[in-house]
Amino acid sequence: MTTQETRAETRSPGLMFPTGFVWGAATSAYQIEGAVAADGRGTSVWDTFVKRPGHVVGGENADVAIDHYNRYREDVRLMADLGLTAYRFSVSWPRIQPDGAGAVNAKGLDFYKRLVDELLAQGVDPWLTLYHWDLPQALEDAGGWPARDTASRFADFAALVHDALADRVRNWSTVNEPWCAAFLGYASGEHAPGRREPAAAVRAAHHLNLAHGLSVQAMRAQRADSRIGGCVNLYAVSPATGSEADRDAARRIDGLQNRFFLDALLKGTYPEDVLEDLRAVTDTDFVQDGDLALIGAPLDVLLVNYYSRFTVSGAPGGARSAAAAPTDSGSPWVGSEHVGFVNGGRPVTAMGWEIDDSGLYELLTRLARDYPSVPLVISENGAAFDDELTGDGRVHDLERLSYIDAHLRTCHAAIEAGVPLQGYFAWSLMDNFEWAWGYGKRFGLVYVDYPTQRRVLKDSALWYAETARHGGLPGAAE
Repeated sequence: MTTQETRAETRSPGLMFPTGFVWGAATSAYQIEGAVAADGRGTSVWDTFVKRPGHVVGGENADVAIDHYNRYREDVRLMADLGLTAYRFSVSWPRIQPDGAGAVNAKGLDFYKRLVDELLAQGVDPWLTLYHWDLPQALEDAGGWPARDTASRFADFAALVHDALADRVRNWSTVNEPWCAAFLGYASGEHAPGRREPAAAVRAAHHLNLAHGLSVQAMRAQRADSRIGGCVNLYAVSPATGSEADRDAARRIDGLQNRFFLDALLKGTYPEDVLEDLRAVTDTDFVQDGDLALIGAPLDVLLVNYYSRFTVSGAPGGARSAAAAPTDSGSPWVGSEHVGFVNGGRPVTAMGWEIDDSGLYELLTRLARDYPSVPLVISENGAAFDDELTGDGRVHDLERLSYIDAHLRTCHAAIEAGVPLQGYFAWSLMDNFEWAWGYGKRFGLVYVDYPTQRRVLKDSALWYAETARHGGLPGAAE
């Protein structure tokens, strides 16, 4: 595939992004790699979870996924053809430490060395995420994230990976979306390991934050020039009405989803109102002296994942459509299980998530206003739609193209308003295994024909490639 073949029609952008703005796309190890038993890889909680009936739509699994482990060179060439300046990926903890502790599995680590070398050779900057939810099963058997020792094991793992790759990888993030790992994994049971233990979920959330702090400390001790950040998934949260119950519901969900993690990472504290909301479920004796200072140590960058807005109600019997899970699960909203999620009347994606780019502007300007100044990067933003490969051999995904266009315009507006936004990563580079949804939800810029593993550039990929090459957007929405 040549650059010319991937190029969309030439255009003159009217909204230019700052010089050096990062144009990237993102993936995660478990969703794309496959090869779950190759070269000494251990078992992760997701390998266990997908084998339990009823946990994944259609009983699907990621044993093969999109075979990136064997096709990474082809995939990196595709990134280069698309003109991406950066690629955000995660490493598989059980591929590097099969039991979550002890010596490095050299063959597993060598895969990431080859991947990084290939990226650099193709002019694509590697952005490495240390943890995207694939906890080694041995550590879950020992207690998982509710156990404090897991955070220490993670710091050891981070140091091993950083020591091996920091000479070639400058940009590092620690834990991807700790809210999901804690509350979907240990409260609702929608994600691996599938536990429904609200008090354990709160402990897990703190220990995921602690893992971030310990790993930052370990990596900074090795090299001072690594650029290290945390990664949080944030939502704009609105009350359904102006009633006291709905306003309190918005405070609660904003607190547990956003402020619990932002305050910890950027202020070194937990919000008192959120701790009060949780008090009926658990005390906080697991927060030890010095933890929050460690968690709140200065960051080089904050990575922000944004998809949608929440509209919430505290009225009895509130609808839960906006937070629906694909399979039977409990509530992830520990201490606020009564809160309902209502449709705000906006268009939705195939996930049922409302499309609202104004929420991204609201979040970015809030971060710049309310938190200590830190450079920001959109590390995930994208949408699932019901894509089809048409008779002309293409995927005409205008809805996704429009979604990304609108959110990039919002990013530009935020930069104009003074927000220190330095980059954007589309989620995701390719269609892949979408956790409990299996393969039925496609987020990719690149279509994957799963039976053949053939990659096909969607119209959104062609458009994004042109946007990245020109460093800006047309003056009016296309």
